[in-house]
Amino acid sequence: MEPHSLPTEVILTHPRQSLGSVKLDWTPQPGNYLDLEGQTYAVLERRHRYQFKAGRYRLQTIALYVQSATRPSEKSLVGGRWVIGDANCRYNARSEMIRCVVNPDGPCKTCRHYEQSL
Repeated sequence: MEPHSLPTEVILTHPRQSLGSVKLDWTPQPGNYLDLEGQTYAVLERRHRYQFKAGRYRLQTIALYVQSATRPSEKSLVGGRWVIGDANCRYNARSEMIRCVVNPDGPCKTCRHYEQSL
């Protein structure tokens, strides 16, 4: 069975509740965004659930732990992955989850702490 054909349970982290089970045609990684029923969620964690059958463990379902989010308008490509904000700034976290410590909500263009990294 292909991983993308497995049922994927989407779980909201706060308040903890299941948003339902879906079948996705892609494998979301932490830091990706997922649109579900008109709402956007950030994927925080992905867990695999296995079943022991006929002497083997088989991947049975995938659980995605998400939180409500808005897609960032600023992204930079760093080392083959997208990060939030301007990666040229000294304070950028180079993360898919957080922009930076001094201005986590952004935007980078008008931030008074912006410093070009060396």
